[in-house]
Amino acid sequence: MTKFVYKMENILSIKYKMEDQAKTAYGLAHRKLTQEQEKLFALKRRENLYQDKKKNLMQSKLKLFEIIKCEEAIEIMKQYINQQQAAVKKAQRQLDNARLRLDTAMMERKIHEKLKENALNNYFVEYEAEQRKETDEVVSFKYNNPTDS
Repeated sequence: MTKFVYKMENILSIKYKMEDQAKTAYGLAHRKLTQEQEKLFALKRRENLYQDKKKNLMQSKLKLFEIIKCEEAIEIMKQYINQQQAAVKKAQRQLDNARLRLDTAMMERKIHEKLKENALNNYFVEYEAEQRKETDEVVSFKYNNPTDS
């Protein structure tokens, strides 16, 4: 009997490559989300610093110009934070989409691996049947031709 050859091996290898690409895309999306979250955290920290500076200015000798400057900085930081929160949400959606693509790619790969496994099992069943048939032929030939012994 011939060697086992899976007819859709090229499709399976493509599925492996697609899964690897999906894993890479997921990793990049995850890294992007982490970076956006870090930026948001840094902006919030800066806003808190401005809040503290304003509080200290209000408690000390009133410097109106400095207080107004801090209030403007706080408002600008709030705008930046809102923009960054939108960027974080966008990155989260991209991460979710990448995860869905990865799940799909993994599912397709597993389906093709299962098909290959089933084809291999069928090959072994056919091989064993052929071996039994050959054994039966040899045995029946020996018993039908007893003169050879």
